[in-house]
Amino acid sequence: MIDKTSWITVYPELLLLVMGCVIALVDLGVQSARRTATYVLTLATLGAVAVMQALYATTPQTLYGFGNMVVSDPMGNWLKCFAALATMATLVYGRPYAGDRSMLRGGELFTLALFALLGMFVMISGNNFLVIYLGLELLTLSSYAMVALRRDNATATEAAMKYFVLGALASGFLLYGLSMLYGATGSLEIGVVLKEVASASVDHRVLVFGLVFIVAGLAFKLGVVPFHMWVPDVYQGAPTAVTLMIAGAPKLAAFAIVMRLLVEGLLPLAIDWQQMLAVLAIASLLVGNLSAIAQTNLKRMLAFSTISQMGFVLLGLLSGVVNGNTLSAANAYSSSMFYVVTYVLTTLATFGVILLLAREGFESEEISDLAGLNQRSPLYAGVMAVCLFSLAGIPPLVGFYAKLSVLQALVSSGQALYIGLAVYAVLMSLVGAFYYLRVVKVMYFDAPLTAASVSAPADVRIVLTLNGALVLVLGILPGGLMTLCAQAIVKTLAS
Repeated sequence: MIDKTSWITVYPELLLLVMGCVIALVDLGVQSARRTATYVLTLATLGAVAVMQALYATTPQTLYGFGNMVVSDPMGNWLKCFAALATMATLVYGRPYAGDRSMLRGGELFTLALFALLGMFVMISGNNFLVIYLGLELLTLSSYAMVALRRDNATATEAAMKYFVLGALASGFLLYGLSMLYGATGSLEIGVVLKEVASASVDHRVLVFGLVFIVAGLAFKLGVVPFHMWVPDVYQGAPTAVTLMIAGAPKLAAFAIVMRLLVEGLLPLAIDWQQMLAVLAIASLLVGNLSAIAQTNLKRMLAFSTISQMGFVLLGLLSGVVNGNTLSAANAYSSSMFYVVTYVLTTLATFGVILLLAREGFESEEISDLAGLNQRSPLYAGVMAVCLFSLAGIPPLVGFYAKLSVLQALVSSGQALYIGLAVYAVLMSLVGAFYYLRVVKVMYFDAPLTAASVSAPADVRIVLTLNGALVLVLGILPGGLMTLCAQAIVKTLAS
């Protein structure tokens, strides 16, 4: 008999599942070319789910359900709330673009987005290896389908094939690593695995061997070097609306499974996986920033930018355990959570502007396409500039405080290696500032290619303005979100 608590832990997931099926059926009778009814129903569902998760997150207790296979804790609930909001913004930005490119002939974009979000929720809630893997596969299968939605576009089809092949390889890595841990510990439950690993009764070599495959699988999902090969090709080849679907909310879910597997399940092996993350972070910051400089395609540049940004997220994660003690764990992991949340917020607005400028038959994805944007629309040029300055880490924007919190976590560890990594990260940020500022220069100082003014539907205009304002306001007043992340991590680790 399934108890009441089990159902409470998955109410948001059940709502998403039911509404995903309902919206797919309702869409069969929708005649509007822009799928207005489907769109409104989808946004209403996402809004309701986000509110539910926020209410769950404000309740400090941690709930376990279905035989400890799923968990509802503050960190997971806030990440799910932010993922739902990010998906909402993505659909608002992407609908006009998709409508102009015959991607709304059916309601697949909306239903696949809901099922992708459901996969993220299952990943974030998973307290069992199989549950996490099922969520991951639901997300990735939905993503493959969305990348290939423009069936008549050879570039999108090629990107979907690359994503599918490399994604299957990465899933195999992760599954093999999890099977090694299961074989060594005799359990799929994360809490039991933690106890077994901590008891030192398991062969350390087997654990480390499994750990290598797990870190490789996670690195692919985060898109860090050397598992980054798919990121530039998929970002560039996918329809821009789908690129944002991949670049935004899934990063929150990827952070969550890193926390679940490495921190909650394998913390006694921190000395091993922190070294692996350090190598991945160093390589990602170097390759991501240097490769971005050479790009002329804006989406491809942002893809390499993402690789370097994820390197920063890893820097926060690798300073949680110092000399065997976990005193700095909450500080380190909350800095990483703050970084990934603010990165997603900034990415949404960045791609929102690119989608806004894309017209029927014109993608607006070359850096030169933004020439003179300030003369055509000061508002949207301002939003884009704020986001690019934030990604570069320039104060007083939220990206500066995100980088600062990660660097502070590294320096406060007192370890020479971590202080050296902090210095290296600052130097790489200076390199990164070049390609962000180059785009700002093109928007403000180059002559416009067209005199046409930029127009946007009311919903896009409102959400994009709010999105850009949040990047600025959270930079001036970052304390609230920082405290929220810190409390969520502390309560989650305590449970």
